Amino acid sequence: MSILPLVFTSGWASGINAYAVVLLLGVFGATGISDEVPASLQRTDVMVVAGVLFLIEAVSDKIPYVDSLWDSVHTVVRPVAGAVVGALLAGQSGSLPELAAGAVGGSTALLSHLVKAGTRMAVNTSPEPFSNIVLSTAEDLGVAGIVSFAMFHPVAAASIAGALLLAGLVLLVLLAARIRRFRRRRARRREDKRLMGTGGPAPR
Repeated sequence: MSILPLVFTSGWASGINAYAVVLLLGVFGATGISDEVPASLQRTDVMVVAGVLFLIEAVSDKIPYVDSLWDSVHTVVRPVAGAVVGALLAGQSGSLPELAAGAVGGSTALLSHLVKAGTRMAVNTSPEPFSNIVLSTAEDLGVAGIVSFAMFHPVAAASIAGALLLAGLVLLVLLAARIRRFRRRRARRREDKRLMGTGGPAPR
């Protein structure tokens, strides 16, 4: 079960930025920093694609409303990435069944993704863009820091990731009212666009 803390941490991080996780793990494996990274993640083509997608996400994630659209698209991508990375890590170590590791990585990624997406909905209720930039940068640095820390201290990193996940879920509950306002505002914008496209409401 020694790989479980790393699977949990990578799952949590994948829910926030799956491409950064794949890229970081690939780099750590390719440079010999860790021997627990499977060869499939160390492939040059995998790291290049992950790097390009990471750069795209780094920009999209800092633009109000675009970040929420990006999160919507990645509701499936991030949990799947967390599950795949977890299964690959388990297959490399042989200390945990791959199916169990995939379930842990995928479910953890889904929870952290919901926290990220919900928090962005709440932040987007504010008209200024700076909070998006600050939050996105903090997420990128947090993922990089904790995944790197997990390479050397997996249990401690998993404890930090678990605490952050729990805190995020509590925050999400507290921000539920702002999230509902965001959804209502988005629904009104869609209705306004529809009315503009049809020339306005029909005369009574």
